[in-house]
Amino acid sequence: MRGISLVVAGLIAGLLTSSGCNTPAEKVDKAQTNVIEANKDLVQANNDYMKDIETYRKETAEKIAANEKSISDFNARVANDKKDATSEYKNKIKELNQKNSDMKKKMDDYKAEGKDKWETFKAEFTHDMDELGHAFKNLTVKNVK
Repeated sequence: MRGISLVVAGLIAGLLTSSGCNTPAEKVDKAQTNVIEANKDLVQANNDYMKDIETYRKETAEKIAANEKSISDFNARVANDKKDATSEYKNKIKELNQKNSDMKKKMDDYKAEGKDKWETFKAEFTHDMDELGHAFKNLTVKNVK
């Protein structure tokens, strides 16, 4: 019986010693360190997120500017085409110009609302920009004689 009491006493002492290593002050210090590290990670993630938005805005602005140049080039070509084709091309160019303007406005109006919403917006916007790019290429192909 005495042996069992010593074993139980030893287990209790071991538990108290292992859990007693951290004083309340040490626990607070560790928690504060964890909070500081978590805040640093959050700030870095937010900076990365905002940088991604800014980079994407610049890339999009370049694509929109290229589309605007294409519209200008198409208008110059259409002026030299037959009158029947001119009306058709002008309508297509007007439509593409409107879509290009809408895309620019959509990008300009985007407000940072969180990484998940950003990723969704970016995927949809990229798809729409790709579709617009294909429409410009198709117009070019039809315009070549």
